[in-house]
Amino acid sequence: MQSKGQAGLELRERTREGTENGSDTPLLHSTSVFQSYDYVLVGKLFDDKESEAFKKQENFLAELKKKNFKIKTIVDDDNVFHGFRAPKKIFDKYRYLLKVSDACNWSCEQKDTAPLSTRIRIVHFVLNNTCISSGENLRDLLTKKVFETSFCLHEKKQQKLLRKRWARWTACFQGQPIDDVRKYFGEKVALYYLWLGWYTYLLIPPAILGLIVFLYGLAFFNTSPLIKEVCEADTIMCPLCDKICKVWNLSDTCMYAKVNLLFDNEGTVAFAMFMAVWATVFLEFWKRHRATYVCRWKIYDWCEDEEELILDIVNDPDCEPKVYSHSYLHSTLVLILVTLMLVLIIGLTHALVVFRVVATVLFSEGKWEFLTEHANMAAVMMGAVLHYLTITIMTRVNRKVALKLCDIEKTRSLAATERSFTVKMFTFQFFTLFSSLIYVAFFLGRMNGHPGGYVRIAGKWRLEECHPSGCLTDLFIQMAVILVLKQSINNVFEFAVPWFFSWMKKKSNNLQRKCGYCYRKNCKGTEDGSELCDNCKLQNWTRNYNLREVDAFSLFNEFLEMVIQFSFTTIFVAAFPLAPLLALLNNIFEIRLDAIKMVSLERRMVPKKSNDIGVWTKVLEMIGVLAVIANGLVIGVSSDFIPRLVYRYRYGPCAKDPETTLPCMTGYINNTLSTVQVTDKRVSKDFVPAQLVIPSGHNVTQCSYKDYRSMEDYGFTAQFWLILAVRFAFVILFEHVVVICKFIAAWFVPDCPLKVKNDRLHDKLTRLKEELREKSNRFDRSTDV
Repeated sequence: MQSKGQAGLELRERTREGTENGSDTPLLHSTSVFQSYDYVLVGKLFDDKESEAFKKQENFLAELKKKNFKIKTIVDDDNVFHGFRAPKKIFDKYRYLLKVSDACNWSCEQKDTAPLSTRIRIVHFVLNNTCISSGENLRDLLTKKVFETSFCLHEKKQQKLLRKRWARWTACFQGQPIDDVRKYFGEKVALYYLWLGWYTYLLIPPAILGLIVFLYGLAFFNTSPLIKEVCEADTIMCPLCDKICKVWNLSDTCMYAKVNLLFDNEGTVAFAMFMAVWATVFLEFWKRHRATYVCRWKIYDWCEDEEELILDIVNDPDCEPKVYSHSYLHSTLVLILVTLMLVLIIGLTHALVVFRVVATVLFSEGKWEFLTEHANMAAVMMGAVLHYLTITIMTRVNRKVALKLCDIEKTRSLAATERSFTVKMFTFQFFTLFSSLIYVAFFLGRMNGHPGGYVRIAGKWRLEECHPSGCLTDLFIQMAVILVLKQSINNVFEFAVPWFFSWMKKKSNNLQRKCGYCYRKNCKGTEDGSELCDNCKLQNWTRNYNLREVDAFSLFNEFLEMVIQFSFTTIFVAAFPLAPLLALLNNIFEIRLDAIKMVSLERRMVPKKSNDIGVWTKVLEMIGVLAVIANGLVIGVSSDFIPRLVYRYRYGPCAKDPETTLPCMTGYINNTLSTVQVTDKRVSKDFVPAQLVIPSGHNVTQCSYKDYRSMEDYGFTAQFWLILAVRFAFVILFEHVVVICKFIAAWFVPDCPLKVKNDRLHDKLTRLKEELREKSNRFDRSTDV
């Protein structure tokens, strides 16, 4: 058995020989003598040369040398760093195949020299598709710990420039250098920041309008007749739970009624319609914005599948195309498993409902006076917090399940796998986040029954009831807790975790002691990764190695977070008009947080080419449709907008006497309440005598509850059926009007600006003329011969 020192010495000797004999052809993009390394692979230093892991390492490196890769190996304690430099021939092939391809033939790399981001992408593809004699590729070797990790290198000068112009907190209110981001991180990352910046910019109008709607409700905070009626009422309300809860006075919920009016007023309807149309306008303007940039980047017609074919040929000229395949058996199995997963998620929502019901009873029985008096509110808040914890746990579960389902599907390519995973993961996350909100919005207080006919869970616990002022406040509390907690905690962890990770690795690293000071002239002022001395190379590679690892899902996580936020901003916005304002404030810092994280705290993400945000566009369009449906139902079904409207024009004082001096909504609260005689045999079993004692010590003979029922048979009154008919009519009218507005907006704002169309025609004409000129020159030369 060799010592690690002997193994390292032999490895250094072998490295020196490999460097001298390897292919050291100049790279395509640079004119300098010394060239940078494209990629770094890190493995453990094995003492035993006969070990299987060591042989696989050597086998993989030998396969790359067959492809004329130059490999620089440097030993650092227990790790071995392998730097890879690809030969010029690979990039020449890539350029030629771009030129003759159908969709990628007017790419920026065809005429100009390939930038480092393109080189990294090609080398990354070659490394991940190089197989050893056992048939294992780099992913398999990383999984089996033959190699520890792989990464591409940050460029010091470009990194410093991005920090100065973009990745710093003081630049929060400045524009983004999207072209610089694209050159450094590739088009896919650049399009994410382009979309996020555009989304943040267009959040300004709804944020302002939502604030106005909130202030409108605040203006009538103390003067509304509805609030006055609640605060001055002497109405005795029926107990909200069995045995423990007592009758209570409606005036006790004065503050609750005031809060409810902030988010349930006439301005809410107009704001909900505005947000539904805004979602469409945002998407249409985004398509135009995207088209301008991808046309300028010469990738408007670029095709992901064709790019993958080109890279396959560059890696292996004898490769076979990956065939498209489909299995009805696998698709059926995936569909069944997705359904079961959604059933599980919805089941967790039911568990949260049970928790709220049981928690209300337990809080009412508790010794703390404050919790006893505010048991319902405490249960709502606890339910929201528990919902957030459920979301955090289920996010990890959803990711693992979605990956397993993608494995079952056996998709053709990495791009197809990414699309499939995105749809599944978003679907799971959407139900995880919104199933509880759907219950609060559309079922809370509508299926709990009435005195003499209460609906109970397991025949024991009564379901929750709405407050007499409406159920919208419960929905607001759920959205506010989840949105604020999710954004604030996620941002803290997003920044703190990679920072702490990098700090810990730097603290434990003793490289500075080994490297010391370098006095070589070639090492001073050169580009990051250039032909430096071994110590300076190792210092640079280790600095990148100490950063937090990134993977294929790093950008997906950012997109998922923002699209979920977009869902909160548009769906159920009628219950929370301040959601766009919170999203705007969050995104101003989110852009810089993500930029600082990518530039300074994480390893460089492998640059990828793309001309769109992919399947996320379809997801956003679906959210826009759901926003119309959900907001129409929230206003028509959940809020008290329709009952108030019916009361004003059918049952209120203004409807009965147009010349009255009373406010038109006078008596509305009493009109929404039904009364029951507690001595009635049909309801006496629902209450115990101790529940019917008021604070003064007197026993009540009747109590009220929120519903439209008669005292005689507890059947629905005519007013209930009228309100129900108007609710359905409003929902249908609202959704048709908004959908028509969405279609008009989509027609009025074309996807592609005319300037982009003209520029593309000009580019195609220029390319065709060049092709014809080259063809003519070749024909003339052949004729002369």
